[in-house]
Amino acid sequence: MTAEIWDVIIVGAGLSGLSAAHLLRKRDATLKILVLEGKNRVGGRTVSYEIPAASGADLWDFGGQWVTSTQTHVMELIKELGLEVYSQFNTGKKVLHVGGPTARVRTYTSSIPALSPLVLLDLTLLLWKIDTLSGTVCVHDPLKTPNAVELDSMTLHSYIEQHAWTAELKEQIGVCSRSVFGMEPSQMSFLFFLMYSAAAGGLLALLESTPGCAQEFKIKGGTQQLSKCLAERVGWKNVRLGSAVTTIWQDAEWARVTTNNDTFLCRAVIVTCPPHLAAKIQYQPPLPSMREFLTQNMPVGHMMKFIITYQTAFWKEKGFSGEIVTGSSSECPFCITYDATSPRGNPALVGFFAGHLASHWSEKEAGERREAVVSSLVKYLGPEAAVYIHYEEKDWAKEEYSGGCPVNVMAPGFLTYYHPSLRKPCGSGSWWMAAYTEPGSSGGFFLLKGSCPLHGRYMLV
Repeated sequence: MTAEIWDVIIVGAGLSGLSAAHLLRKRDATLKILVLEGKNRVGGRTVSYEIPAASGADLWDFGGQWVTSTQTHVMELIKELGLEVYSQFNTGKKVLHVGGPTARVRTYTSSIPALSPLVLLDLTLLLWKIDTLSGTVCVHDPLKTPNAVELDSMTLHSYIEQHAWTAELKEQIGVCSRSVFGMEPSQMSFLFFLMYSAAAGGLLALLESTPGCAQEFKIKGGTQQLSKCLAERVGWKNVRLGSAVTTIWQDAEWARVTTNNDTFLCRAVIVTCPPHLAAKIQYQPPLPSMREFLTQNMPVGHMMKFIITYQTAFWKEKGFSGEIVTGSSSECPFCITYDATSPRGNPALVGFFAGHLASHWSEKEAGERREAVVSSLVKYLGPEAAVYIHYEEKDWAKEEYSGGCPVNVMAPGFLTYYHPSLRKPCGSGSWWMAAYTEPGSSGGFFLLKGSCPLHGRYMLV
């Protein structure tokens, strides 16, 4: 055990953990803060690295990559750190293919796909119903939502089965669920889905790349810079990599945090890893039962991400935006793609396997996945897609100390019964810091032991 006593130990060096350390340091520069991270890098589910490209190696994000102007906290952080954003390219035709391999491939340029009159009417009514319900959700306290228990007792799938008429629209909702959550509609509470949509400003805001929507901007130099810059502000000497926390023990005076190679004493602990990872830590005394139930029932999505680089952006030359939306298919592994041309002008496409498709394709050989991606791109964008420079993929379910992405969701029934424990500190002490992330985010943190003079609320991304 180290002899040094820390004021605060933060578990996790992703955006939540390093933001918490940064904000505490700004509030009181004398605080002794230690950040413990199991990975050999900072950034959590954001990671950026170079792969071969048209003009040599270039940098791409293989984790979270988009930000939007409505995410005010992260935009303020980007500005504070002196970083720049650039817009997601979305000019040109989009491709839509749902209904199975033999269905017609359609193109469109608006935010709403080219649909038959009946499906369009079905979509319009469903969007109105969902946005109306989202407008009634109290994001900060879902229990105040009208009919909260009823909405939380059903899944997104069961609601869609009751309120959508056409098979095509039901399939498209499945694509939306996989693209946003890495999950099937049957796996999450409908109230959780409404809360997430409300936090984003509506369902379409989660799906679009237009101003104010989720895929609006990317960060020049990659999103992992956020964590690296924060680590510099906190001080790299205060960030211990390769230090996975295994146990947290509390008594009346101290908290003792044990990693795979050391033990530390502190006055307060903030756990910032996602719920399914926080549940793997051993706590003594045990966490309150409501908190335990919650962490055990917030599953994480399954998503694989790929980048494929090209000599030229042939899709732009042919009038395509690079956006392809596909339904469930045994032939096409991805559910969505976008243009991923770098700020340096190196052409690339980015795509995602998600939900049950990610689980299915992750069991296959890497070469088989690559061939399926390329053949699908040829089908939708033309033969030029077959001649690529490099293909690189990342399966976040196989990343140690991540175990999935992009977010954790709540199963039916847990939001109304156990949600308060997500933000409630656990432990003893006279001073508390209630800290949490922006509604709809997958991370978050809770205080375990509070005996140092820290209090107040912080909104983090």
